[in-house]
Amino acid sequence: MKTVMLTAAVVLAIPAFAFARDKCANAKTQTAMNECAYASFKKSDKKLNKLYKHIEARLKDDADTNKLLVQAQRDWVKFRDSECDFQTAGAAGGSVRPMLVAMCMDNLTKSRIKDFGGYLKCEEGDLSCPVPAGRPRQ
Repeated sequence: MKTVMLTAAVVLAIPAFAFARDKCANAKTQTAMNECAYASFKKSDKKLNKLYKHIEARLKDDADTNKLLVQAQRDWVKFRDSECDFQTAGAAGGSVRPMLVAMCMDNLTKSRIKDFGGYLKCEEGDLSCPVPAGRPRQ
């Protein structure tokens, strides 16, 4: 019974996902474009937060390095926000600015995701990497 309900939920959700994707691909109003750009940023931000939690877990036995991670991430968020303000200054007061800010934040977040992904792939003994190697999965 659970399988049938789960299958039905997935089948019913597929058109909604396709609609959302088509909605953004075919967005014609600035409001719709702003919303789609923001949704893309939020998706990237969610992925970044997940990776951050993985890094925190690896640093659970190293309070000093974890403290550095927290500070680095706070500073990075300030940088991201300031950089996007600077990059979009030409659109200040315009209806396109929210889309440009969201796109900027999304791009910088995707770059940070790559950095975090690299940290999570550190090999044992790599002193240039602040995150200890993870245990092999079993």
